[in-house]
Amino acid sequence: MEALGTRDEIVDTSTITRWNFTKLLEQPKEYGPDDERSPFPWRNDLNSKIALWSGKLTRLNVHAITHSTNEHMNDVNPLSEELFKQGGPGLVKEVQEDIRVCKTGEAKLSKGHNLIARYVIHSVSPRYNVKYITAAESALFSCYRTIMQICKEADIRTLGLGAIHTLRRNYPPEKGAHIAIRTVRRFLEKFSDSFDLIIFVCNDENLEVYNKILPLYFPRSSNEEEFAFDHLPSDIGNDEGEPIIKERQIRILDKPTFAALKAGNEDFEQTIDLNKVFSQSINMDVGHHPFSSMEEDPDKVKASKMLQNYSSDQKKIEARRRYEMLLQRSKTEDLTDIAALHCLYRTGVDRFGRPIVVVVGKNYPAHTADPEKTLLYMIRIMDPVVETEYVVVYFHTESGGKNQPAMAYFKMVYNLLDHRYRKNLKHFYIVHPTWWSKLATWFFTTFAASDIKHKVHNLKGVQYLYTKINPDQIDVPTFVQEHDIKVNGARYVVPEPDSQEGL
Repeated sequence: MEALGTRDEIVDTSTITRWNFTKLLEQPKEYGPDDERSPFPWRNDLNSKIALWSGKLTRLNVHAITHSTNEHMNDVNPLSEELFKQGGPGLVKEVQEDIRVCKTGEAKLSKGHNLIARYVIHSVSPRYNVKYITAAESALFSCYRTIMQICKEADIRTLGLGAIHTLRRNYPPEKGAHIAIRTVRRFLEKFSDSFDLIIFVCNDENLEVYNKILPLYFPRSSNEEEFAFDHLPSDIGNDEGEPIIKERQIRILDKPTFAALKAGNEDFEQTIDLNKVFSQSINMDVGHHPFSSMEEDPDKVKASKMLQNYSSDQKKIEARRRYEMLLQRSKTEDLTDIAALHCLYRTGVDRFGRPIVVVVGKNYPAHTADPEKTLLYMIRIMDPVVETEYVVVYFHTESGGKNQPAMAYFKMVYNLLDHRYRKNLKHFYIVHPTWWSKLATWFFTTFAASDIKHKVHNLKGVQYLYTKINPDQIDVPTFVQEHDIKVNGARYVVPEPDSQEGL
C-alpha cells in the first residue's frame, strides 16, 4: 500500500505496487485432493490485477474512478466537491441534466470531462440500519457488482475503486469492505481478462480495515490462505459474492416457469439459491418471483388463492414489482452471450420518428439459448424504448423450427412484461412471413394477446418495409436482402401504403 500524501501530481498506475508484489513470493504449498482449502485460494494471477492505495482518487491516471453519491447526485462531501471541481462544468451538466437520478444499489456511467480519468462511475450505497441488514447488504453488493459489469461492458481496464459504502450513510467500514472485496474477487475469478488493474482507493476512514480484510480474499501465500480459512466470516456469499439469505434458499421446481418447455414436461426437484434474483428487491415476497414455484400441497395452494382477494390495483403493484426485479437483474447480469447472437437490437426511427427494435429470427438458437437470459436481455434493450410509442420489425426470413421458442414461452414473456410494452407498441411488422408463422401469429394474438392483434402486420418483402421506414434508418441483415431479391426479384412494385396503418 502506498500513500500520496499532500502531493497533487498525476499518479500513474505504473508507480503503484500491485498486491502480488507486496510480499516475497513463496513456493505454493501442494494440496492433496482431500485437503480443505480456503474458498478464496492463493492465486498470484488475480493478485497481480489489484492494488491497495491511499490518496486522492481524482489524481489517478486510470480509465475510470468511482463516485459515492446520493440518489439525486448532489451529495455534499469533500470527494464530490473535489470531483466536480476537477471535472468542470461539463461533468456537472452531464450529471445534472442527463443522468439526474441514480437509485440505491445502482451505478451510472458518465464521461470524466476535465478529470484525468476517462470515465466516472457514480453509485449510491444503501443506508445501514440494523433492522434491514439483509436489504442493505444486497443493495451494496449490487453497487459493486454493477460497477464491475459496467467496466467489463465499456472496456474499462483500469479502475480506481473508492469505497461506495461510507460512514455518511451509517455503513460500518468493516462490513462494507467484506462485500466490496469479495465481490471484486468473484468477478475477477470469472472475468480477469477484462481488467489490467483494480485499485482499492482508501482514506483514513478505511485504510486499516482494507489492510486487514484484503488478505482474507486475496491471500499472497499459503500461510495467508490457511489463516484466511479460519478467519473468514460465516457468510462468504454465493459464487458472485452476493450475501446469502437462508430464507431464500428453498426447494423449488427447476425453473418451473420454463418446465412446460422441457421435453416430456417432467418435474424434478433441485435446490437453488434465489439470493441473486433478490438483488435490490427489498421486502419482495418469494412467491412473487416469476421463475420460481414453491412446492406446497396443491389443496393448500388452492385454498390460499381463494382467500386472496387482491384488488386490481394490488395486482398491478405486484406486476410492477416483478418487472422491476427483472429490470434490475437485466442491468447486472452478464448477457454478452445473448448480445453476441445479434438477434435483437435497436436501430433508427420510422417515418414518424418512433424508435425501432429489430428482431432477427434466424439468429436465435431457440433450442440452446438460455430463455431466462433472453428475457433479461430483451428487457435491457427495450425498457428505455417503451417509454413512448415504438415499432418492432421481426425478420422471419429463413427461420425454422430451431429458431422458434415454444408458444408457452411467448405467453409467459407477454404476461411478465410491463404494461408499457403493450400500450406503446404502435406496429409489429413481420417481414417474409410463412403460412405457418401467420397461423401461429393469429393463434397467439387471438387467444393470448388480443390487445395487440390490430398492431401486427405481415410484409412479404423489404420494399414493403421501406414504405414505413426509410432505408437509412434500419439495419437490415445482408442475408435478408439477398433472400428478398431471390424471392421477389431485384425490383418489384409496392402498393401505396395504408394511410391508417402508417399513423
